[in-house]
Amino acid sequence: MPGEEQLDKQRQLDPLRDRGEDAPLSTNFGTRVDDTDNSLSAGERGPTLLEDFHFREKITHFDHERIPERVVHARGAGAYGHFRPYESLAEFTRADFLQDPSRSTPVFVRFSTVAGSRGSADTVRDVRGFATKFYTREGNYDLVGNNFPVFFVQDAIKFPDFVHAVKPEPNNEMPQAASAHDTFWDFVSLQPETLHTVMWLMSDRALPRSYRMMQGFGVHTFRFVNARGQGTFVKFHWRPLLGTHSLVWDECQQIAGADPDFNRRDLWDAIASGAFPEYELAVQLVPEEDEFSFDFDLLDPTKIIPEEIVPLRPIGRMTLDRNPDNFFAETEQVAFHTAHVVPGIDFTNDPLLQGRNFSYLDTQLIRLGGPNFQQLPVNQPLATVRNNQRDGYGQHRIHPDPTAYAPNSLGGGCPAMASVDAGAFRHHQVRVDGDKIRKRSDSFSDHYSQAQLFWNSMAPWEKGHIVAAYRFELGKVDARQVRERTIEQLNHIDHELAVAVAVGIGVRPPAEPVAENAGRTSPALSMATEQPGTIATRKIAILVADGVSATDVMAARDALTGGGAVPEVLAAHDGEVSSEDGGAVKVDRAMSTMSSVLYDAVLVPGGEASVLELSRDGLALHYVAQAFKHGKAIAALGSGIGLLREIGLPGIRLADVGDRAVDNLGVVTGADAATVVSTFADVIAQHRVWERDSDRTAA
Repeated sequence: MPGEEQLDKQRQLDPLRDRGEDAPLSTNFGTRVDDTDNSLSAGERGPTLLEDFHFREKITHFDHERIPERVVHARGAGAYGHFRPYESLAEFTRADFLQDPSRSTPVFVRFSTVAGSRGSADTVRDVRGFATKFYTREGNYDLVGNNFPVFFVQDAIKFPDFVHAVKPEPNNEMPQAASAHDTFWDFVSLQPETLHTVMWLMSDRALPRSYRMMQGFGVHTFRFVNARGQGTFVKFHWRPLLGTHSLVWDECQQIAGADPDFNRRDLWDAIASGAFPEYELAVQLVPEEDEFSFDFDLLDPTKIIPEEIVPLRPIGRMTLDRNPDNFFAETEQVAFHTAHVVPGIDFTNDPLLQGRNFSYLDTQLIRLGGPNFQQLPVNQPLATVRNNQRDGYGQHRIHPDPTAYAPNSLGGGCPAMASVDAGAFRHHQVRVDGDKIRKRSDSFSDHYSQAQLFWNSMAPWEKGHIVAAYRFELGKVDARQVRERTIEQLNHIDHELAVAVAVGIGVRPPAEPVAENAGRTSPALSMATEQPGTIATRKIAILVADGVSATDVMAARDALTGGGAVPEVLAAHDGEVSSEDGGAVKVDRAMSTMSSVLYDAVLVPGGEASVLELSRDGLALHYVAQAFKHGKAIAALGSGIGLLREIGLPGIRLADVGDRAVDNLGVVTGADAATVVSTFADVIAQHRVWERDSDRTAA
């Protein structure tokens, strides 16, 4: 038992411990609150009002809760590059950087996880940030998006609640960078507007193979405005030219230990090697007169516009071609803001976007020390900056002018106002009227149909991964009532989904569906749809030991490198191994310093002595078995097939003597090295083979 003097400090702290038990919700100045779910707005679908002191206090307090790292998106990686439009978009927008296909615009992109701290791992199950700063001639434009097209909440006033729920639990600061805990699922089960985005979170979209193989979305509906003042609703999509590919959950957990910087390193190494990531920017355009033509509200950030209804229109390409010189000065200090727009791009009354337009500026003030963060080099626009804002922390500019006000005569009336024709921004004119109310539009009330659309659109293997993800996450939840409530919510989406998850977490399955599944699908939502087929930048482990066939190694390495892949020769030790012809083969890395999960495929060359030695090495056997379990391409040449027989891959037919090449569920074996490697490359280009019976494989 602690002594009395040791308890003195605890007694001193006791009055400061606010447990919030049996007390009504109030503001910080004691005013009780009757609604903390809806911002004060001009009408149900109108803009948020600045006089909403409860929203401003709540969001401001939230924005200042973490220093110095970002409250969300703390862990990130960045790169410079450029963007070039395919053609002029003058028909829809006057934005200068979207007019001339011969002119490129510099960009800085920051990718990030959302929930974890700066020290968390890259391969957690999470949303990924995809924020792009365009340094245009008219000023900086920030497209601040995610790799999901939807978000968890509809109104920014709920954002602090969502983040508090998903962050580590406050009593023990656990778990780090994970949603598999009670408070998150308690919030989800009580807030059905989260369910569509949670469905994305439980899918493999939350486990990107690479930032270079990850889509990005602007999330909100914005407006394009052309030179005639005509508006068009627009949604933004980034599409990676390498295709959209993901990891599997077991793999992610192991990568987090083998290389917590997996996605960061992948991006950095690709750019450093000259394999520059490329993304196509596409838009969905909706004429203003069609705003109410859908069975959902365009202003609802928890909804997509299915691509089958409004097809994507590619408008340009972005290439990332330079790594930052200093992580802190650039990647950490870069400041994005949804309200950094240029003439020709404007906002809508999306209540989440309206709140972000306040919050992003507010959070930079505490994170970067004051109002002059735009003067930091990475944030500085290329456009000339002239205004009457002065002083403040971190002021870098020296202003010799005697005047810092407008109008003035002593300074010659400078800086003068610009006209619209001279590039000034003018807000799109929209009539706004309504009563001051806290009420969400009824058009925001459908929380299940698009979650169901996503589920219906998945391939069988994708559905299997989603069910497994729900079971994993809810299996970490201690509160049984939270598990049960979540199953009730899933039953609104799909009965079979709810039953499958319930069985896995020990909850009574619902007897009947709440409503029939409408059966609607959107094939574009599935990653099983046709993807670009390439082995470019894919990493392949070639396992060798003394006595390996140097001919096989050279043939495989040359063919794979020729296709843009990155083969690495791995052995039990660094240096060299002897070849069966008496020569030597250079080893790139020791197997023990790497892991099978860090590669996209595994190849075993021939050489009887090499295969015998590898068959006695449990780590080598594990490399192959783990690659098989995770659906990766595997190849064996000649006597190398013996190693695969030693492992006993379930349900796989291996080549017999005389077979040139046999491909069985992505396991390619045979005696003809050229044919085997060529077929192997085709399998790698497909990313994974999901049809295998991998559950029986111990790895």
